[in-house]
Amino acid sequence: MTRFVLLPRQILLWLIAAFATLPSCQAWAIDPNDPPPPTTATATTNTAKTSTDSSTTSAGAKATKFELDIQPLLTSRGCNSGPCHGKQRGQNGFALSLLGFDAEMDFRAIVQEARGRRIFPNAPEQSLFVQKATGELPHGGGIRIEPDSAEYRLIVEWIRSGQQRVSATDPVLTRIAISPQPHSMAPSDQEQLMVTATYSDGSTRNVTNYCAFQSNEPAVLNVSGNGLMKAGQLPGEATVMARYMGHIATWSSAIPRPEAVSESVYEQFSQQNFIDKLVSQRWRELNLAPSAICSDEKFLRRAYLDIIGRLPTADEAKQFIQAADADKRERLVDSLLSRPEYADFWANKWADLLRPNPYRVGIKATRSLDGWLREAFQQNVPYDQFVRKLLTAKGSTWQNGAVTLFRDRREPDEIVSITSQLFMGVRLDCAKCHQHPFEVYGQADFYGLAAFFGRVGHKGVGLSPPISGGEEIVFVKSSGQVRHPLSGDVLPPRALKSEVKEIAAEDDPREALVDWLVAPENPYFALVAVNRIWADLFGIGLVDPVDDLRATNPPSNPALLQALADHFRQVGFDQKKLLKTMVLSQTYALQTRPNSTNYADNRNYSRYYRQRLRAEVLMDAVCDVTEVEHNFSGLAKGTRSMQLWTNRVDSEFLDAFGRPDANQDPPCERTKDSTVTQALHLMNSPALHEKITNENGRCNRLAKSDLDPSAIIDELYLATFSRFPTGDERSILLAEFAKPETNRKTVIEDVLWSLMNSPEFSYKD
Repeated sequence: MTRFVLLPRQILLWLIAAFATLPSCQAWAIDPNDPPPPTTATATTNTAKTSTDSSTTSAGAKATKFELDIQPLLTSRGCNSGPCHGKQRGQNGFALSLLGFDAEMDFRAIVQEARGRRIFPNAPEQSLFVQKATGELPHGGGIRIEPDSAEYRLIVEWIRSGQQRVSATDPVLTRIAISPQPHSMAPSDQEQLMVTATYSDGSTRNVTNYCAFQSNEPAVLNVSGNGLMKAGQLPGEATVMARYMGHIATWSSAIPRPEAVSESVYEQFSQQNFIDKLVSQRWRELNLAPSAICSDEKFLRRAYLDIIGRLPTADEAKQFIQAADADKRERLVDSLLSRPEYADFWANKWADLLRPNPYRVGIKATRSLDGWLREAFQQNVPYDQFVRKLLTAKGSTWQNGAVTLFRDRREPDEIVSITSQLFMGVRLDCAKCHQHPFEVYGQADFYGLAAFFGRVGHKGVGLSPPISGGEEIVFVKSSGQVRHPLSGDVLPPRALKSEVKEIAAEDDPREALVDWLVAPENPYFALVAVNRIWADLFGIGLVDPVDDLRATNPPSNPALLQALADHFRQVGFDQKKLLKTMVLSQTYALQTRPNSTNYADNRNYSRYYRQRLRAEVLMDAVCDVTEVEHNFSGLAKGTRSMQLWTNRVDSEFLDAFGRPDANQDPPCERTKDSTVTQALHLMNSPALHEKITNENGRCNRLAKSDLDPSAIIDELYLATFSRFPTGDERSILLAEFAKPETNRKTVIEDVLWSLMNSPEFSYKD
């Protein structure tokens, strides 16, 4: 006969669960080596099964439900956040779905896992689930719920009433809204927000205390955990997000400067196009006065660097500065847009976003993609056609460079991430595993979009890093499925929160995706495109980061962003026409020097924002100024850095100034920060010293020429800064030339070295 022996500790646990007479012994139930209390486990499981369809307690009051009451509380207290139990493996053996995206998982974790020891229905107050949250038992997350609070009583009642779930007849949360209506606030003002949840039966509930709040600009407008906002002292605008059970609402406010700006200031600002009109309207709201218009010298250098990515020559700069034509700025822009350097410069920008590691996909495939990009910009292919050719590419990786995208990203979930980020401005990576924390997208949205690429097939040798030299053919298969990772359901192709036309078996699903992308009613496509170009020209996007368009990260000027997108569509997605509109606006021509009203402005373009030159632009500028080419290993003599087809080409200079790392996963964001390494490289690089002192370089040519010192100084300044020296600068340098012990070549070299180590050279002013 089998004998059952109950140890004293097990007997005590059984008594606790059955009679709740020994609350001080509850802590014993957390030992993972102990068996579960039989009565408790059985009661919990049975209750979970039988209480699902119940909507009221025995007393007839409205029942507390897990999805409607408990999950929102866990989210508002941060229990299911990333640093806590919402991380991938949970915390201390207890895992919840991130931000409550999976109610089934969370219910099992609380009620059924750990052999049911987190819940004690017969003594709810002694439940591990309660005692950890209140700090009665040691808890790494600290006290999350105060004893005897309304939240505490809610959890206890839920446990006591049988841990009920929602049923098919229960109302469903449809939306949340924030009150009061958005309005401007003065510095130091406070405002209490209230969040109201609306359900499918028309009922509403005040859920303010169960929401998670976050401000996108805490220095401008801070928000506490209970929705109390306080404006700071800095003028600007901010948006507060309230998140409740996968639904998001936003509340935006502007905090203007207290001192008004005279209307005459805005009347003096000459509006060249709709950009200036919409920008100046924003200045009025915030009491910002624009900086003055920049000089011809500044505009010249700025336009050259922004449109073709190189400096004007000394002769080009001199000719433009001395020209007296009223329309010379417009004629300059037109001439730059027609130059061959335009294609190399803008292809280089897109290579950052698309270029793969050649050691992964193969050298020939990488070069093929680089050539495809350059040809697209040489032909000025409209942006919508550019995207269509890229996303629907088929054929050989050696003959159609666009196909390399599908050689590099071979699975539907890989290609959908880059597609959504680049062409919709939606970062869907979070939704691959769970509900997006700052958006309305979940796994069904992610994999529904991935299904458009479910039939992409490959023929060939595939990848074999670090060589991968073989040719590969990308084609559309007759079948292919994408399944939901949790349910296993096959998901049909589905655009984000939208429907697409039915796709025939013989059709390429990617064509339907692009049709939806470029359609006029699509809210993403044109917006993210113009925002990325705006950021290139003006230093920061209307939405920042440029590829993160969402309600919780709103544009600094929504009307302007929409107007630019509409204009881009009206000109047939012609990037050159869009660039011309932007560059010829008065906003683009503002000085970088701030005034007393806009020194703190970094989002409203009341002044121009300085930018450090891209690595390739700066390196080409060094070569142009010194008149000494850089010879890259394995490439033809005279190849400019803007023409490099891969970042695998060795260059200490380009690495120091932030070119993307080919070993990282694009799309890449270049760092814009200046570093000590960069400063030291310009000061001490042997390669740079060799260019300055080269016998075939500019310095030696000028030293041997018949030019007087004043003319030499003019050429050096025009070549490096695209301007003539000021009177003081000329006087100081002429004095150096006049010293009897001076070596003419040495002085010229020292002057050029000094100019190239000035921020005016390495920054776009």
